[in-house]
Amino acid sequence: MKRQELKKLIEKIYPEAVPELQISHSLKSDYGDFSTNIAMIIAKKTGKNPIQIAERIKKEIENLFEKIEIAGPGFINFFLFKEDIQKELKNILKKDFGSFKIGNGKKVQIEFISANPTGPLTVGNARGGPLGDVLGSVFKRAGFKVEKAYYVNDCGMQIETLGHSVLKDEQAKYKGEYVDELNKRIKEKDPYKAGKQASLIILNEMIKKTVGKMKIKYDEWFFESNLHKKKKIEKILRYLDEKGLVYEKEGAKWFKSSEYGDKRDRVIVKANKDYTYLAGDIAYHRYKFEKKKFDKVINVWGSDHQEDIPGIKAAVQALGHKGKLEFILLQFVTLFEKGKEFKMSKRQGKYVTMAELLNSVGSDVTRFFFLQKGANTHLNFDLSLAKEQSEKNPVYYIQYAFVRINSILKKAKNQKSSIKNLDLLSHPSELKLIKQLTVFSDIIEDTVEDYQVQRIPQYAIDLSSCFHQFYQDCRVLSEDKTLNQARLSLVLATKLVLKKALDIMGISAPEKM
Repeated sequence: MKRQELKKLIEKIYPEAVPELQISHSLKSDYGDFSTNIAMIIAKKTGKNPIQIAERIKKEIENLFEKIEIAGPGFINFFLFKEDIQKELKNILKKDFGSFKIGNGKKVQIEFISANPTGPLTVGNARGGPLGDVLGSVFKRAGFKVEKAYYVNDCGMQIETLGHSVLKDEQAKYKGEYVDELNKRIKEKDPYKAGKQASLIILNEMIKKTVGKMKIKYDEWFFESNLHKKKKIEKILRYLDEKGLVYEKEGAKWFKSSEYGDKRDRVIVKANKDYTYLAGDIAYHRYKFEKKKFDKVINVWGSDHQEDIPGIKAAVQALGHKGKLEFILLQFVTLFEKGKEFKMSKRQGKYVTMAELLNSVGSDVTRFFFLQKGANTHLNFDLSLAKEQSEKNPVYYIQYAFVRINSILKKAKNQKSSIKNLDLLSHPSELKLIKQLTVFSDIIEDTVEDYQVQRIPQYAIDLSSCFHQFYQDCRVLSEDKTLNQARLSLVLATKLVLKKALDIMGISAPEKM
């Protein structure tokens, strides 16, 4: 019995449950294998007694479970038959477990990081790197065609400001060793041209190299300057004007975004005739949806851009692509070591670069720690813990589980696993490990729905914990060869699933430590 099967059974009994029905994997064995609060949700909608609703669900399907319990005000706990749990192990070993066709080949673009090329990537503006990369991997596993994109803002005021900083004149704002180095290399005296040269050096020699160290591969690096070269901004403004969605006020041109749910209209051309960021964003998103024909676009932005979202969403709706654009907003990162906080400010030159962090603790730990917290949660990065080479460090703990698995399989190289005697796997630690393995599919499905990638590192921790407990409680290589074969099947299945989880996170699976 899988979660989706149980969901369909409940929906058949209570069709009104469909929108809100959530079925959770129980964290404690006392609460069964699955649990749901749907009886209370239906009761609130219909005015019926939640216990009576739960009793009806129990009566209709109780023959499919070892036991169904109703707890508290209407929680329903489902206990699977041992045989059903054992059968799931066959599914994990026989097919590409955890891969789906949910996407049906639909095209999804995930744009992330996209930090201005005015300085090296910091631990703050690069936070979206692991998240966007992993989300792309999840969507691929779910059957979508995925493109990972970086939008390079190589035009505008920030480039001119960078130029002034490189020239170290009275309008300089950016500071740091990299600015001093650029000052030595760039001979151009025009601020904007100097800024353009500097931005290319920063992109190619700093940003792209750091992205590579983060184990991220982009499918497209899109330059804002291309929108200007190909007159894409002028064309989109003309299109909006022809639709009657642009008007002039106080010398500026405004987009009627309030007609598409925005709380106010937005300036797209300033009084001095310069384009706003929104104008470029509209042209870029037209390219995404109409040139590249994405079915969905997910932009991973910093939370400081929250006010910009209604304007671009309104524009995308005006272009006829309502509901296709979504955003993930990232909160800030604070870096600690030995209880002391690092202050970060790119312009003052007081910051910690992502390259420095990667050199200090490596890509595996960096990615994992960045993935552990949800995007809407402030991230406190503990450098001391990241450097810890013990079970206190979750990355070490997980990788040690993988190494232990390999060690068992290496010792058992003359013994074969078998799925013929899985009924022998009846120890609580064996059954718990099998159940944890089956959760992986649901982790993928849920993450495609809500983008909460932090559940993947947590899953890897939980799976490793279950395996370590199994290893402690159940001797794999005993004198009972038949039992050995069954347990080797469980060890092999654990290796396959843990490897998938590590691959999705972009974290190495070492053979030895």
